[in-house]
Amino acid sequence: MTAADLVAAYVFGQRFRYLRLSVTEVCNFRCTYCLPDGYRKSETVNFLSVDEAARLVSAFAGLGVGKVRLTGGEPTVRRDLTKLISRIAIQPGIDKVALTTNGWNLRRNVAEWSRAGLTHLNVSIDSLDRSVFAAITGHDRLPDVLAGLDVAQDLPLKSVKVNAVLLRDCLEQGFLAWTEFVRQRSISVRFIELMRTGDNQAFFERQHVSGSVLRDWLLARGWVPVARGADDGPAVEFHHTGYAGRIGLIAPYAPGFCDGCNRLRVNARGQLRLCLFGRGGRDLRDLLASDDQKAELQRRIVDAMQFKPSSHALHVGDAGDTRNLAQTGG
Repeated sequence: MTAADLVAAYVFGQRFRYLRLSVTEVCNFRCTYCLPDGYRKSETVNFLSVDEAARLVSAFAGLGVGKVRLTGGEPTVRRDLTKLISRIAIQPGIDKVALTTNGWNLRRNVAEWSRAGLTHLNVSIDSLDRSVFAAITGHDRLPDVLAGLDVAQDLPLKSVKVNAVLLRDCLEQGFLAWTEFVRQRSISVRFIELMRTGDNQAFFERQHVSGSVLRDWLLARGWVPVARGADDGPAVEFHHTGYAGRIGLIAPYAPGFCDGCNRLRVNARGQLRLCLFGRGGRDLRDLLASDDQKAELQRRIVDAMQFKPSSHALHVGDAGDTRNLAQTGG
């Protein structure tokens, strides 16, 4: 790399320390806000191989990225997920390997993933009410997912968190259930404000509610915001002296949400996405065939950064070309 490239890479590594890598577009849930009709293959299934993903992560690590999150779709539908975790975990410079999952295979496999190098885990659980959970996801699996969560909390993982989409139908009673859930559990539950995508306009209009509703509810009950870490995601977390766990909020419609963006995304087909709700991206896959292409791959990544938008345009109803969250990895 040239001197200019090295300077650019240094700036890149100082700010962008977090890569979200989608490993599949396939999902085995039918969540109302994402894939209500289930996953339907629209193109040839040709997602990144383990070798390609490892080369990709090695290049990002060389630019200063230290945290990689595997997303989907549902990443656990990949039979080679354990091998994928292992190959990413051994890349020099990577100190955090995270996974976001719907919990389908959690109880059976999470110990194996931990041994392979998984350090951080997020489990999507949109309701603690079994019937509501089944209505949202299309599957009556809440007891099994919660059992898997219990197994995960007994493992030497550095962090286990729960994600729940903030929906109008699951407001105050949902908040009460979740605060009770974290009263004795040292776990963070983060509510994600429902986001508009290309396929969910009608659902969004019925179910979207501002994240300020949760924030105001927490503040009125003595919950206090916690400072974010350097490579944390966008959540603002709240703690309370009477509770072992935390409640978090990811509010993409809030003013200034994008100001501290520290993460980049690569989709399951090897395209660098500069914004979850942007348009287009920079293809990287042609430079993932061999280790000898690493320097050229890094130059392409650094060059692409000049086109990263300062903000999404969700506030004006523009979701870019994101049809659904499974397409890009959320």
